[in-house]
Amino acid sequence: MIKRLPIAFTQNQRYDRQTERVLRRVLHPQANCVDVGCHKGEVLAQMLRYAPQGQHFGFEPIPALYQQLTRTFAHRPNCYFYQLGLGEAPGEVSFNYVLTNPAYSGFVKRRYDRPERDTLITVQRARLDDVLPAGTRIDLIKIDVEGGELQVLLGAQALLAASRPVIVFEHGIGGSDHYGTRPEQVFDLLTGPAIGLSISTMTRWLAGQPALTRAELVQQFEQKLNYYFIAYPA
Repeated sequence: MIKRLPIAFTQNQRYDRQTERVLRRVLHPQANCVDVGCHKGEVLAQMLRYAPQGQHFGFEPIPALYQQLTRTFAHRPNCYFYQLGLGEAPGEVSFNYVLTNPAYSGFVKRRYDRPERDTLITVQRARLDDVLPAGTRIDLIKIDVEGGELQVLLGAQALLAASRPVIVFEHGIGGSDHYGTRPEQVFDLLTGPAIGLSISTMTRWLAGQPALTRAELVQQFEQKLNYYFIAYPA
């Protein structure tokens, strides 16, 4: 009998493969990257593979994961880790730590696919614009923060306007809606004149197809067609 994997699991695998293809295509050896929601560093390892001479910045507020990252990448002097959550407003805030599935953790409790055990911890939150050294050029940002992606973007507007990086980000019902975030807000921020990026699914971008319109992004969100997207210079 063929064992069928859960749909969510296979979709996550597909997004992982697409992300790797995006990194391979976008990055060059000296590219600088930011990994927001670094977790165990799987994507960061790919960033290092395709941009081994770049500067890489990882953000992870969960103490155990942050400590693991500093050990795993201790031999890489071009990696800088911050035990911080990123958002629009800095300060000490409560954070929902999902003990049984840390990848579901965030500032706001999201919907779970199955019963989970969680607890509240206190973490430091910062704006990306306030953390990175002034004038740092960033080529690519990955954001996976279980619904808080708009807040991360709002706290990074100066960097986004200056660097206009490629952004791979999660945005979907089950996470983003718990922050009260709508796809129209994400679209207007990233495609507006100050930042001037286009938005698409990774599948469409990799195939060289046109960017999503505002209405199409809303459709993707509301119909749960995709929950990972790419923003890129037009």
